[in-house]
Amino acid sequence: MERTVVANFDTRRAAKTAVEHLVQEHGIDRAAIFIRASGNANTAGVRPADADAESGRPGVTRHGKPELSGPIEVSVDCHDDQSTVVRSALEKAGVTRLGMDNM
Repeated sequence: MERTVVANFDTRRAAKTAVEHLVQEHGIDRAAIFIRASGNANTAGVRPADADAESGRPGVTRHGKPELSGPIEVSVDCHDDQSTVVRSALEKAGVTRLGMDNM
């Protein structure tokens, strides 16, 4: 059976880290993973992290503020036998909310 595991993260960095672990360590197809704002507004998460908080270059002052309008959602389409590994990887990356749907 196919499943979709849906997770929310507080920062864009945590969401991207989760995706990289799923792909590189667990062999999940990148085309089966989706990242988006969990709501209707554009967002970088609920708190700034890394490039959201810094300019990215030494000595350069950051301009503007990151859009912090809600969590980042990562959804993963996987086979039922992969769902435990997917959930575990998402939890290790710092998920704040985790759910699963049958497809």
